[in-house]
Amino acid sequence: MPTAVSHCLAGERRAALLRGARNLVSGPTLRAGIAAVQALASHSPGCGCLPAQDMQNGRMRILIAEDDQVLADGLLRSLRHAGYAVDCVASGSEADTALSMQEFDLLILDLGLPKVHGLEVLRRLRTRGSAMPVLILTAADSIEQRVKGLDLGADDYMAKPFALQELEARVRALTRRRLGTASASIKHGPLTFDATGRVAYLNDQLLELSAREIGLLEVLLQRAGRLVSKDQLVERLCEWGEEVSSNAIEVYIHRLRKKIEHGPVRIATVRGLGYCLERIAV
Repeated sequence: MPTAVSHCLAGERRAALLRGARNLVSGPTLRAGIAAVQALASHSPGCGCLPAQDMQNGRMRILIAEDDQVLADGLLRSLRHAGYAVDCVASGSEADTALSMQEFDLLILDLGLPKVHGLEVLRRLRTRGSAMPVLILTAADSIEQRVKGLDLGADDYMAKPFALQELEARVRALTRRRLGTASASIKHGPLTFDATGRVAYLNDQLLELSAREIGLLEVLLQRAGRLVSKDQLVERLCEWGEEVSSNAIEVYIHRLRKKIEHGPVRIATVRGLGYCLERIAV
């Protein structure tokens, strides 16, 4: 427990920094917000990798770096519809700033970005030690750039134009890989979460869960047996511009707890620190 508690407290301090930066990012315009965060970062070199994680449909968090507005909007709508939390930037400098301030589960990176080239964004990401999966988007004839991208640490690539269905399938594969599993399901005792269908089962019985409850359960399952603070849940479940209070988290936890309390698992509350999904000894 001491290790989990100390980790949680460190996460809360980082999350507090992130909330301040995030308020800027979700200001009147994303561009102005990013510029403000860049200024903040120049005065806060030690804040480094902040634990952003995300809620609305309860999902993995994705950053799209794409300057083609039509394509970016299409990706945004498609991936949000598939149940992911998605943020979007339109230049390499914005992508680099967002990636240095927050942690995402996946980066979809166009190589032909303005201001900072996509390959340089990727190089900086890997230099910071991030193992975040990266899916690069390239023009159909840019074989040399694809090779460079893969050599710099990209995990996959797609040549434009591409089918959204194929992109979604590749995204699912990369996010499964990040979780260290080849399966789209996450299991903890009698609890099973199907990341593709966005449904959960307890003792093979379908659970009737709201979108937010599904989101909370996914986060807790991904960290089963470990402490998750309220701040981490809030950050995990919010895109830029969304706000979910810690009181709302308590309400959703209460509802979710009632729906799974009949199985040999429970959501334990560590007062003042957060929650932990654990098995009950029988």
